[in-house]
Amino acid sequence: MEGQLLLNTIDLIIDAAIDGHGLAYLPYDQVERAIKEKKLIRVLDKFTPDLPGYHLYYPHRRHAGSAFSLFIDRLKYKGAV
Repeated sequence: MEGQLLLNTIDLIIDAAIDGHGLAYLPYDQVERAIKEKKLIRVLDKFTPDLPGYHLYYPHRRHAGSAFSLFIDRLKYKGAV
């Protein structure tokens, strides 16, 4: 079967890349283990900048929902914000 392979989860994209179905452009922290285990290799390092982390942009609201507030707290706890 020929055609494009379209995936919408990082785990499936990593698995597809490991299985040799093509290139994957993903955050390093998501593929670091596979690279260390020599399951994946980095290509085009010279053209891919290392980014300092994730960013979350959202409108300031006085009364953000509790679920959203918990999400923000979790990101801050993990050091991503």
